[in-house]
Amino acid sequence: MQVTVDIYKSIEENAGFYYDKVKKLRKKIVRAKEALRSNEKKLTELVESKIQIQAKHADVKEKRALAWYEKFRWFFSSEGFLVIGGRDATSNEIVIKKHTDSDDIVFHTEVAGSPFFVIKTEGKKPGQKTLDETAQATASYSRAWKLGITSLEVFYVHPNQLSKTPKAGEFISKGSFMVEGKKNTMTPKLELAVGITKEGFIMGGPSNAIKQNCPQFVIIEQGKEKTSRAAKYIQKKIGGEVDDIIKVIPPGGIKIS
Repeated sequence: MQVTVDIYKSIEENAGFYYDKVKKLRKKIVRAKEALRSNEKKLTELVESKIQIQAKHADVKEKRALAWYEKFRWFFSSEGFLVIGGRDATSNEIVIKKHTDSDDIVFHTEVAGSPFFVIKTEGKKPGQKTLDETAQATASYSRAWKLGITSLEVFYVHPNQLSKTPKAGEFISKGSFMVEGKKNTMTPKLELAVGITKEGFIMGGPSNAIKQNCPQFVIIEQGKEKTSRAAKYIQKKIGGEVDDIIKVIPPGGIKIS
């Protein structure tokens, strides 16, 4: 390190000159450090802000386009058949009038407030597993769940046995149909499951069908747990969105097995 000395100044004057110079440099270093800390803080805030914005965008990003059957109750049977059901009187009417073909199979109960469920056969003959699972779904999503009835008689018929033409002196309400001819009856146990498919879709329905189609699932039975609280618990177990889970839980309390 070289130090320049002014020969026309005394030692004390030269020392004073460098002392003042060092003081100024120290002040510059302090200001530089403060500026660096300030810039680092601003940079951190910008990064955090960007992360928050990205998170918000992720939360409000456009959801995937729903398949037509996802407007209703639905599941795929353990044999691979699509099964759809009404959520209320209006959707019952739509399911039967717009989405039931002549070779499909229609399920219902005699209990008021029961959904219509339809096996979409696509010309194929469903096996006993699909019949059993659809009967279980029909019973479980009926008012019997809320009333605490553990089993319920369900019947299935062909679409051409349904009619909106009432008998003399009778009235057919919205979502209801007259059934003509022989009924095939079954008495399933009320039990459902909520699962998440490999693709990340929430599916609710009879336990055997959900086990077949979903790597992760939770069995639910009639109980006293509120839907919203139960849905949050199920979400912790299998993932998915709470709102999607709520949609597949039947009205009334539940118990998680």
